[in-house]
Amino acid sequence: MCYLVIRAFDGGTEKAWGLLFRQRTLDLMLRSIALTVVVAVSCVVLGVGLAWLTTRTDLPLRRFFGVCLTIPLAIPSYVAGYTWISQFPSLAGFAGAALVLTASSFPLVMLPVSAALASADPGMSEVARTLGRSEMWTVLTVELRRVAPVAAAGALLAALYTLSDFGAVALMRYEAFTLGIYNAYRGGFDRTAAAILGLVLVVLALVCTLIERWVRRGATARIGSGTPRRAEPVRLGWWRIPASMCAIGVLTMSVLVPLAGLMRWLARSVRFTIDWSDVLATTVKTVELSATAAVVVTVLAFPVALFAARSSSSAARMAEISTYVAHGLPGITVGLAVVFLGIRFLPSIYQTTTLLIVAYVVLFLPLAVGSTRSAIDASPLVLEDVSRVLGSGRVRTDLRVTIPIALPAVTAGAALVFLTVAKELPATLMLRPRGVDTLATELWSTAQVFKYGEAAPYALALILVSALPTFVLGRVLRGNSVGGRTVTGVGT
Repeated sequence: MCYLVIRAFDGGTEKAWGLLFRQRTLDLMLRSIALTVVVAVSCVVLGVGLAWLTTRTDLPLRRFFGVCLTIPLAIPSYVAGYTWISQFPSLAGFAGAALVLTASSFPLVMLPVSAALASADPGMSEVARTLGRSEMWTVLTVELRRVAPVAAAGALLAALYTLSDFGAVALMRYEAFTLGIYNAYRGGFDRTAAAILGLVLVVLALVCTLIERWVRRGATARIGSGTPRRAEPVRLGWWRIPASMCAIGVLTMSVLVPLAGLMRWLARSVRFTIDWSDVLATTVKTVELSATAAVVVTVLAFPVALFAARSSSSAARMAEISTYVAHGLPGITVGLAVVFLGIRFLPSIYQTTTLLIVAYVVLFLPLAVGSTRSAIDASPLVLEDVSRVLGSGRVRTDLRVTIPIALPAVTAGAALVFLTVAKELPATLMLRPRGVDTLATELWSTAQVFKYGEAAPYALALILVSALPTFVLGRVLRGNSVGGRTVTGVGT
């Protein structure tokens, strides 16, 4: 933020105000808002609908769909964008960008909502039905209302991801803020114009975060542990056919089309001599960077999450909001800010892995903060009170009570950070040390010059690396429900 302010007013106040209120800035803002709203709303509709179908109904093969519909998290948006635009060039523009980003982001809503629905005490729904409400009306007024704050939190991450995404909008040739910032640096190296656009993007991210906090006020809490039992599935009847077709359609859009495009790339790669030792070395380096970043981010996220969950002060709210705002910034802006920091104040770690990890912390801290905070929110305060009454201090209580309760959510947050770091592109391109490449940078470098066949092995390796944390996320968020307590939090 400090970097953006310094750069924005580099040329004086008059120039800054002129750039802020010019027509191009307004156009980029409206285009970014339109894309963000469409993607966020689409993710809520698809995520909540698919979560309910795979968790609370007798949908055929619902477990199969529940697992397969998490796969889009393992497919980077720029890989999906390449496959879509190469097969359907007419999709370029708003429609293509919205399609690719929705297909990549809806699991951010589906996973936490699935966890909330799977672990919910069915007693409230049963009471509603005994009072005369129909089954579908009970779903709409009781079950979905109860998961609204969780869905809003997932929508927040989808919105911030859309605001900060560069690969999909660049490939679809849709001019949003991230592409405008990139063009400002690449075309005339106009740091002032790019910084102004970055500040507007910060404001949009802040607005999204405040809207999510407002929706979260409607969160409901349960007194007591409830009854740890599964609810009877809702009978779909003749609706099973259209529901199955909907699930198949989303699976095709988000998984099968990108994988089919990747298979075409692999077929082309047979014509080239692939250096598999380089692919393996790049894969190992990607795993090392992602694992290191996941550990560092998770450790730093816990005190922020604990502060946000256990304090109602303005400082706690600001600490949490600031992490989400940073997540809404494009990687290129964060990368330039970290380069500025390294050159001016930390030259000893410039062009080292340490500085790259710093960028990852700024970008992805809220992924771990959100999941950890939601678990701490769900843990009974009385357990911590009893621990302190028995003589344990604050730190010991956290180690023996709070952290074990929050551990599944901490694991989910770490898996999500690992997954996102492995796919991250702009900041990695700018900050990686000399001679260090990741699967994302190698994939981008080869695909940028239309060498899709040579890019295929790196794309496949990236999806395989991303598959493990995606599986962990699915298992943790869908399967952890103990005594009525659930991990509800990719970003909640």
